[in-house]
Amino acid sequence: MSNQELPVLGQDATVEGCCPGLLSAPLDEDQAVVLAKVFKALGDPVRLRLLSMIASRAGGEVCVCDLTPAFDLSQPTISHHLKLLREAGLIASERRGTWVYYRLLPETTDRLAGLLTRPAGDSLPEPAGLPA
Repeated sequence: MSNQELPVLGQDATVEGCCPGLLSAPLDEDQAVVLAKVFKALGDPVRLRLLSMIASRAGGEVCVCDLTPAFDLSQPTISHHLKLLREAGLIASERRGTWVYYRLLPETTDRLAGLLTRPAGDSLPEPAGLPA
């Protein structure tokens, strides 16, 4: 596993204008590399559940002590998954004494949603060779 840090969407000029949407223009190589890193972080069921638990928490943040019991995994494994989500720019963390609290970074998930959303009023082209 790589120790390379992932860019946080919206905090870097090359990422800021990253992607107009998959349906409006093809991604260039740099855009695809940036997005693949974020999607890779989301490509694990444990990380998806962690992100969902953090995002849906009343008050907007959750202590790691409340996340760990929901999984049949060790605390270091949960911390590793949280680190990958943090490095992908999906969550932020703050240490308070012994515990670390996590919160969603909605600008990143909003950007991903915008990337995957078809512009209003646009219809998908009919597949070639299929009857209408």
